[in-house]
Amino acid sequence: MSELVFWLLVVTIFYTYFGYALLIPLIGLFVKRLLDRRDITPRVTFLITAYNEEKNIRKKLTEVLALDYPREQLEVMVASDGSTDRTDEIVREFRDQGVVLKRVEGRVGKTATQNEAVKAATGDVIIFSDATTVYEKDAIRKLVRNYNDPEVGAVSGRYEYVNPTGAPVGTGSILFWKYENFIKSMQTRIRTISGCCGCIYSVRKTAYVPLPGDIISDLVEPLMVIQRGYRVVFEQEAVAYEETTEKSHEEFRMRIRVITRAMRGILFARGLLNPFRFPFVSFQLISHKVLRWLIPFFLIGLLVANAFLLDRQFYVITFALQGAFYFLALVGLLADRTGKKFKPAAVPLYFCIVNTASLIAFFKTLAGQKMVTWETVRK
Repeated sequence: MSELVFWLLVVTIFYTYFGYALLIPLIGLFVKRLLDRRDITPRVTFLITAYNEEKNIRKKLTEVLALDYPREQLEVMVASDGSTDRTDEIVREFRDQGVVLKRVEGRVGKTATQNEAVKAATGDVIIFSDATTVYEKDAIRKLVRNYNDPEVGAVSGRYEYVNPTGAPVGTGSILFWKYENFIKSMQTRIRTISGCCGCIYSVRKTAYVPLPGDIISDLVEPLMVIQRGYRVVFEQEAVAYEETTEKSHEEFRMRIRVITRAMRGILFARGLLNPFRFPFVSFQLISHKVLRWLIPFFLIGLLVANAFLLDRQFYVITFALQGAFYFLALVGLLADRTGKKFKPAAVPLYFCIVNTASLIAFFKTLAGQKMVTWETVRK
């Protein structure tokens, strides 16, 4: 029984991280949904949701106003979630350049703030961004050209992390998002992606669905758009850059918040898990979200099952390999705590951070805990 459990868990873990990533492009060889990506310039609202971003907002607005898009077709709006620093004051300095401040009182959180801002937006397409994200010059044009296709209801851009300090946790983030971007490009080729990159994604205003404040919008908003009968696609050439976190505890706290909100979001959109109504979307959500969140339980089960098989040399080796992997992650964590960089630990450290965060998020979700507000982590 221990051996059966061991191999079932090995197969499940392998499928979650590698099998699904191999299966998606294989399906794409036989199923291709083309997109009409001719250039268009619809009315766009560029929406920056901010809380206490006085250090970043001036630079962000200057960069957005310099993007390559017809100025008369671009509304720039900052949605301030009850900021208590100089964020709102700085935004008002750009009033003469057409920048709109939408202040939402009460510290209601990112999703609820976005809901209020979208009501006031004048654009046919809403682009969602953070205050620290840097867009490439042509990113808006690349995003909106996908809306020439009437089947498209939301578009995600490509998220690239930069790691100027060389922090191991940052290296892990970069590798993770390269993997995510590959998956999204393959999903689009087949039909639709099932989640967007939070700092660079867009939605048709007519397709937007207001969401509860305790769920994550860049995952659940696209799912609501899919429920309305639209496709959600990935635009490889619309690129945004963000600096990674530098410390493991920063990444850990952020991942707990993000995953908890995502789990609550899947519960909110649980109708999409029905394989009879939404076969491709449910397949993606189960393979790429639900199974991934359950990985920490699979890893614990794998270690326990392996411990019952130590009477055979092969399983002694597999047990030792697991121990070495977790030891390397621990070394990486200790190095991070002392301000040192141990690059060989980058992948094990990030892997353990994400899966420990998933474990905690699972129990927070089970307990009904909500994580509505956020604090700026990245510089």
